[in-house]
Amino acid sequence: MSPHPRGSDDFDPRQFRTAMGQFCTGVTVITTMTTDDVPVGFACQSFAALSLDPPLVLFCPMKTSRSWKVIEQSGKFCVNVLSTNQQDVSAAFGAPGDDKFAGIDWDPSPLGLPVIRHSLSWVDCTLERVDDGGDHFIAIGRVQTLGEVLQDKPLLFYRGGYLSTEHPRVTPAQAELENFLTWTGGDTWL
Repeated sequence: MSPHPRGSDDFDPRQFRTAMGQFCTGVTVITTMTTDDVPVGFACQSFAALSLDPPLVLFCPMKTSRSWKVIEQSGKFCVNVLSTNQQDVSAAFGAPGDDKFAGIDWDPSPLGLPVIRHSLSWVDCTLERVDDGGDHFIAIGRVQTLGEVLQDKPLLFYRGGYLSTEHPRVTPAQAELENFLTWTGGDTWL
């Protein structure tokens, strides 16, 4: 048996996507409004909480995204965290097209942005910073409003398809959870 893990430094984008597909993600829809009050948005897996103090989140839109251009111009966005019952919403916002809101029920957030009904939760944000990330941007937002949290299961994406959390949830002790989210002492907590 080899003493080193096997791998390759000669890989193509498809192989990279397959490898990254081994990481299960939640599915969000990032929304905003145009200057003419038209709702726009796109499905986004590359979303994460960044900081508790101040409350910051990040997402990574493709540089070619038309929705991103509107978000950048408006300077504000809403992240809708989808539930397992919203695969149709994910499909609508993940497909190309101009009117992704056709047939989608939503209400305006305090910042006037689309909150998609029945989402697990949502956050209203103002755009703080944008960094380069290869063929994507890294957009950092400051949370202005934290939406209500619904009691449902998340919509997950894994290996190119949707996944459900059918097993009972295992919740770590509160102290363990806080350490996981805010640990600043290196990786020795594992």
